[in-house]
Amino acid sequence: MADRGTPPQPDPEAAFDGFVSANLRRNYLAHYVHGMLGMTGFRLLNAPTIVPTYLHLLTGSAALVGLGQALQQFGTAVAPVLGAARIEGRARALPTAMRIGAGMRVPILGLALAAWFLEGTALVVATMGCLLVLGLFTGAQRVVFQALLAKVIPIDRRGRLQAWRNLTGGAIAAALAWAAGHYFIERGFLGNGYAATFFLAFLLTAAGLAFLGWTLREPDAPTVRPPSLLADRLRDFPALLADPGYRRFVFAQSLAAAARLSAPFYVLHAGTTLPLDGATIGLLSLAFLGADTLSNLLWGYLGDRRGFRLVFLLALVVWLFAIGAMLWADDRPGFALAFAGLGAANSGAMMAATTLVLEFGRREDVAMRLALSATAEGAIAAVAPLLGGLLALWTGYPPLLVLSSFCVVGALILLLRLRDPRGV
Repeated sequence: MADRGTPPQPDPEAAFDGFVSANLRRNYLAHYVHGMLGMTGFRLLNAPTIVPTYLHLLTGSAALVGLGQALQQFGTAVAPVLGAARIEGRARALPTAMRIGAGMRVPILGLALAAWFLEGTALVVATMGCLLVLGLFTGAQRVVFQALLAKVIPIDRRGRLQAWRNLTGGAIAAALAWAAGHYFIERGFLGNGYAATFFLAFLLTAAGLAFLGWTLREPDAPTVRPPSLLADRLRDFPALLADPGYRRFVFAQSLAAAARLSAPFYVLHAGTTLPLDGATIGLLSLAFLGADTLSNLLWGYLGDRRGFRLVFLLALVVWLFAIGAMLWADDRPGFALAFAGLGAANSGAMMAATTLVLEFGRREDVAMRLALSATAEGAIAAVAPLLGGLLALWTGYPPLLVLSSFCVVGALILLLRLRDPRGV
């Protein structure tokens, strides 16, 4: 018989929810500022304009442009499971997130220093190495930071948070990308416009990470998985895929990743018609990042109200139209329109994929679900640009765009068969 004098034990779930509610504004601000500054810096690097053009400038080879992008995506593919394993058995994820985030910024600084101080083969090798290391930390970061967001931001607030942080971060990134093309790259700012652009990206992302570490308050998780070996957790992947909805999502996400095989070559395809000078790079970067930015409010609020399955579907439809516009474009306005469509599609697909995955299954499996879907996506995204570079040598750029459109159609078909996990 229970001792009547023993006070009732607090409900761990209720205590967790209370902590989340009490610290919601502070944590919302932490994720907003971190995401805004981080998105600004990383979008300068990940837009399909600046880095592909830089690699082509260094190597003169479409195949090596594809190799550089493949190395970055290879890192993204192999690291998510390691990131998930680092936080699954722990009550808090923030300390791990800070270490991984710091490691992610080092290769960005490395890109800048290599561009300033190296040349020839040493510069190419160092640049490729930095892209690989950046990919490794990016893969782990995707899991850890999304798990942290899912822990402290309620499900009906995540879309608008991502919308506003992407809107402001993307607006800054679009302006900086235009400035990088027109002033940094065109005029060789600080002796090397590309190096100056990479260094600016490093400063912005480092500031965002520092703000997150200083501001965010994380509760202990009410339930955690017992410690297990990484090999044992890998054997749990088939059980996660037994959920038919999650399985269709993973396959659709993988096909969308395969559709990006032509992404590093968008700007090179435009370069067959337009001069790839700083002004052109600035314009196309502005179109891509500007549309990415402005569409975020639509995607975020639509996802909160109608579910992120619908966001994913609509983003894929926009992607198809953008590929068609890219194939038909023959002047700067036409290519700018195509890049705008690609930017809007990219923001919707990325937001939907990273948010929809959080809505399947149990909370304690979030990290490994993130790892599984990120690994599948990253593995395909690693091979895709390398194959794209080889195909570009043999067939030119238009066949790559057509192949991408087939992958987008395949992802659309799978999503149409997917029931929204939120039931909206």
